[in-house]
Amino acid sequence: MSLRFTHETLPQRVVFGSHAESLAPEVARLGTRPMVITTRPADVLPGALHHREVVMHVPVEVAERARRAAAEHDVDVLVSIGGGSTTGLAKAVALTTGLPIVAVPTTYAGSEATHIWGLTENGRKTTGPDPRVLPRTVIYDPGLTLSLPVDLSVASGLNALAHCVDAIWSPRADPINQALALAAIQALRSALPRIVREPRGLPGREEMLYGAHLAAVAFASAGSGLHHKICHVLGGMFDLPHAQTHAVVLPYVMALNVPAVPDRIADLLADLPDLWNAVGAPRALRDYGFREADIPAAVEAILPVVPPGNPVPVTAGNLTELLHRAWAGEEPT
Repeated sequence: MSLRFTHETLPQRVVFGSHAESLAPEVARLGTRPMVITTRPADVLPGALHHREVVMHVPVEVAERARRAAAEHDVDVLVSIGGGSTTGLAKAVALTTGLPIVAVPTTYAGSEATHIWGLTENGRKTTGPDPRVLPRTVIYDPGLTLSLPVDLSVASGLNALAHCVDAIWSPRADPINQALALAAIQALRSALPRIVREPRGLPGREEMLYGAHLAAVAFASAGSGLHHKICHVLGGMFDLPHAQTHAVVLPYVMALNVPAVPDRIADLLADLPDLWNAVGAPRALRDYGFREADIPAAVEAILPVVPPGNPVPVTAGNLTELLHRAWAGEEPT
């Protein structure tokens, strides 16, 4: 078989260890006037500006206030400590200012390893790639995830798994990011049950962060597939929680696409739905505020953004069935 593809690796420094030891020197490499974006009560970088207005899906008006704060205090480096919404706000500031970011994730969202930004305005979430928003340094400290409750750890971990799955059939999927995605699936499949059994155990948290990073790197290269297009519409239009929405929708996207992918990939994905039962995963969109009456509007908004080359052609009919099953929490078929 002849391999022909183009792969791009994003430039980023990754520090796996304690943020308490790593943060100050990593920030000092990039600037001297940091703005810390976080909702955590942690007292980090004494004397730095702390910005605490973080909102899910990064509304445009929230981003504008953070940008003004950075400009008024002559900030020269951004530090995000938190989940995907915190990283997303730092990216929104970097998008217009070019300021470097040091990201310290406390969930498994994976945004810290991608150059994708997202902003929400008037109920519509817009995303796009830009090299300015890729954090220059990521500090992974498993100890910071110990306070993440088990149910949120599961939802966040399944969000990371969604990065793997989309990277397998996204528009720019290639053998390198597929290999990363499959390695990440192995790590996440092992780590999620460990966290459920031992919420205070560091080994499971370490493996989760490792898998989440591999997944995000693969996703950043491959681009958004059908799953992420669906979830971005649902999150922006209906203000649904990010991780839980991804966790609910993913089995239905897999059920749609897996019959049309090569057997070697289908075999690797075939037993993943069992993981949802094993870890007590979120199962129905209606549990998070999505109404059955919202399905037609969601279908209308999703169809124009379906990525080219999805393994199965997406129609109003099969998309409506997918969303109805996800709304009700029915078994994927």
